[in-house]
Amino acid sequence: MSLSLTDITLTYPDGDGRLTALDTVSLHVPKGTLTAVVGPSGSGKSSLLAVAATLITPDAGTVVIDGATTTGLSRVQLTDLRRRQIGIVFQQPNLLPSLTAAEQLQVMATIDGRSPGSARRRAAELLDAVGLTAEAGRRPHQLSGGQRQRVNIARALMNDPTVLLVDEPTSALDHDRGAAVIDLIVRLTRQRATATVLVTHDAAHLSTADQVAEVRDGRLTLPSIAR
Repeated sequence: MSLSLTDITLTYPDGDGRLTALDTVSLHVPKGTLTAVVGPSGSGKSSLLAVAATLITPDAGTVVIDGATTTGLSRVQLTDLRRRQIGIVFQQPNLLPSLTAAEQLQVMATIDGRSPGSARRRAAELLDAVGLTAEAGRRPHQLSGGQRQRVNIARALMNDPTVLLVDEPTSALDHDRGAAVIDLIVRLTRQRATATVLVTHDAAHLSTADQVAEVRDGRLTLPSIAR
């Protein structure tokens, strides 16, 4: 398993008590597969993604990434883990307006200590993988919404992560562009053998997933297997 969450419980302060966001949740995502996570607003989907990304430490339970548990890691070690093994595709691309598509990716490799030449080659490879070679020199305002989201996906893959976490990537796109983005995520999951978790509100995309997990009131069930 590339991503394994076991008996995760997460609570937040709520007046004099605690609000349970995740209640003994377990989820296992093998390499090269995509798990879609669905559920109503406020059900715990975002909390699940944040725990999987090691951005939040749960009250109880374990997170294992590529065979290594994150329990007990320091803040610095968790930051290093995220940089090297976890790719996060946010709902909004949040691209830097002054940088070209290629430079958005190269910055990630520079942070990781790669040489400029290595960063350029890796960026070119990924932009080709997402179909944006011709747009490598364009800045965000020169790209369509779908193209910006493709840059966002390529950027998340820049450091060759084991785990890919995707948060509502089609919320600002029309149906056709959204479907193209989902198809791209599925293809890259297979090709690059990532353990991918996709949070989505669109039931039209669920047929592309290997498994569908539903979160409701902090509890997770696996009601259907798409493949």
